Amino acid sequence: MSLASVSAQQTSASTGSAATTSSSATSGSQSGSSALNSLSSNFGDFLSLLMTQLQNQDPTSPLDTNEFTTELVQFSSVEQQINTNSSLTQLIQLTQAGEMMQASSMTGKQVTVSSDHVPLQNGKGTIQFTAPSNEMVDIAIYSDSGSKLRETVLQANKGTNTWSWDGKDSSGHSLPDGSYKVAVAGANADGTTSALTFSVVGTATGVQNQSSGIQLQMGALSVDFSKVQSVGN
Repeated sequence: MSLASVSAQQTSASTGSAATTSSSATSGSQSGSSALNSLSSNFGDFLSLLMTQLQNQDPTSPLDTNEFTTELVQFSSVEQQINTNSSLTQLIQLTQAGEMMQASSMTGKQVTVSSDHVPLQNGKGTIQFTAPSNEMVDIAIYSDSGSKLRETVLQANKGTNTWSWDGKDSSGHSLPDGSYKVAVAGANADGTTSALTFSVVGTATGVQNQSSGIQLQMGALSVDFSKVQSVGN
């Protein structure tokens, strides 16, 4: 294997590792710089060895110039790959910064999100669901351990409906603010039930930038920024 091939493989492996961890701004920038420094060092070593080979080659069997050209092209390709990864890292950083600013502007506002948990804030939780017809609907609130805390059956109208939870369990005891699992089911004509699409409403209280993406906080509930459906006042 040629000297440039070894150098290119080592530098390319370093570059691939940097690309996978580009969610961190500082880490991505340092990895790209390290890869470029490694490539420059390897290229310098390659040129030194090449000059030594040229000075000491056998005149009756000179070195193949095509091999030199191939090795130089390999170095150039790796350099372009490193620069591309560095540009992608910067683009990801700018996108995340924009999302953080956009999400931060929601703090203190009422937001509607898609989630199977409802945030209980100041003793109140709100659920919106869509009924395909005028029918009876069952709404159940559960703890994360699966215990049923509250169940209510109501007459829903066709279209969008809103149910406000007073934060109490089936015994009338007030539950602490937190995040509670929700299930909404409608009654079918044949006596069976079907899960209905629903969303939850609450007040945005903060924003976090995690490895999985921007997280919007609604009290104890955290949801992906992409789950936000609407923002109110």
